[in-house]
Amino acid sequence: MRSLHWLAAGLLAVSGCAVAQGSPPAPPFCPQQWDSEKIGDWVPDAADLDGASDRLVPGAPDLALICAYPGRNTDPGGEKLDGWRTLNHQTTEAMARDLAYLPIDTQNAERACTLMGGRMTNYLVRFTYPDGDTLWLGGAEEVNSCATITNGTATSDVYLGDSLTAAYRTGDWRLPQPDDPCDGSLGRRGQDEQMVPEGVVGVLVCRLKPGEKPGSRSERGAREAAELAAALNAPGTRPSTNGCQQAGPVSDSFRLVFRYGEGPAASVHVMPDCRPGVNNGLLQTELDAPTRDQVARLGPA
Repeated sequence: MRSLHWLAAGLLAVSGCAVAQGSPPAPPFCPQQWDSEKIGDWVPDAADLDGASDRLVPGAPDLALICAYPGRNTDPGGEKLDGWRTLNHQTTEAMARDLAYLPIDTQNAERACTLMGGRMTNYLVRFTYPDGDTLWLGGAEEVNSCATITNGTATSDVYLGDSLTAAYRTGDWRLPQPDDPCDGSLGRRGQDEQMVPEGVVGVLVCRLKPGEKPGSRSERGAREAAELAAALNAPGTRPSTNGCQQAGPVSDSFRLVFRYGEGPAASVHVMPDCRPGVNNGLLQTELDAPTRDQVARLGPA
């Protein structure tokens, strides 16, 4: 990581690039300031690569440059470039692969965010492809953990602020993972179109008792997972409000964590005492009695 306020005492190599004496010049591809009042939701040029409308990073870039713009979320806009880091090829591949699997919000799902004031850092990531094509990604770390991430064409509601900051500071990339899988997953590409994307190989059924944590769980194989996914995908869906109306006494709910041969899990929350009773964060649908009974039967006692 380099800071624009750092002074080199000679000729040093930082992040794989030589820096002359004095304050190092900014890399030619980092804008000098964040040119938006939106937190995380800006890129210099919207992506126009094939596949960029349904995934954050299509294809296989071989180099990534991270540019950092710190400020405060109470006065956003115009943050100055403070530093940058170049990621190596292996880290770039891992980052691009993980980002390509994240769900895209094409449904304008609603979500609630806290409104605490505090420090934030906007990030731009410039991916370079072997053929010379480029793609910008914009995101942010901020105190409410509610910033989106976008390539200017597709946007995901998954919060990646901590991962972006770690990559900028250390050169390593890692998606956030819950300590308990019953807490759910970041989601999977395709969940804006289907409650459960195709290709499941298993499902973890977690029973969540009100006020208790962690939940009890049971593992189910490919056949039962596919049958359950089909039942959840059958009803018509609508964009999620990430809320519901209580429709009876508070009862146990279920977190369904669908697993795949590769890539992240897709989680679905089933709430028998709510209307609508099925939610994956981007889509909601009603819970019919047969599906409710199917979930309860597959879950732990």
